[in-house]
Amino acid sequence: MSRRFEELDWRSTPLGELVLRRRWDATVAREVLEIKLDDEFLMSSLFTVAETELARRVLAEAPGANVDVVVGGLGLGYTAQAVLADPRVRSLSVVEALGVVAEWHENGLIPTEPALTSDRRCRLVHGDLFAMLRSPDGLDPAAPGRRFHAIAVDIDHSPRHVLHPSHREFYEPAGAQRLAGHLRPGGVFGLWSNDPPDDEFLSALDSAFAQARAEVVTFANPLQDRQATATIYIATEPRQS
Repeated sequence: MSRRFEELDWRSTPLGELVLRRRWDATVAREVLEIKLDDEFLMSSLFTVAETELARRVLAEAPGANVDVVVGGLGLGYTAQAVLADPRVRSLSVVEALGVVAEWHENGLIPTEPALTSDRRCRLVHGDLFAMLRSPDGLDPAAPGRRFHAIAVDIDHSPRHVLHPSHREFYEPAGAQRLAGHLRPGGVFGLWSNDPPDDEFLSALDSAFAQARAEVVTFANPLQDRQATATIYIATEPRQS
């Protein structure tokens, strides 16, 4: 059996104290990898269904072949892995504000199989997704103005529970309209949220997309012996400005 608890790395970041830890969970009889920011859990390898479903459901709406995707938030890499599992994906840019998280992947502290860093389609980008959306350079500084077929975001806990006050505008109509401008015609946006569907955020998406909906994902929580839920927002067909 592995040791019960091991802190793999600790860093001070602009958002707070970031910890990567590994522990043995007797309930599921396996090792669990977790990322914490101060006293809050950001990611756990025990709960990955919604992260994977975010990628799957976004790509189910993405048009055609040779799909170019942006994922906002790297975390443990489950969303990015699910994107790369789709053979239609031509390129994936994973934007992560905390550079240390990318380091953990590059150094093997966060093992993924296959490794994200070994897939030529995948590029890890150190940057603030919300600031990049406001920048004239957009989401690809090497190609200013580049648009994508799909954007999936898993950064904040929910549209109302954000990691930093500067993120709030993203969940308002102006932020939704700015986001839509980074998508190709027919493009799709997806967002993970830990809270129930939020009518105010759906209204913001409606102002920028022809269609928007919230889908509740249910998954097992073995620690509490119950079903848990998360919300995935899907918005398609950016409105022309």
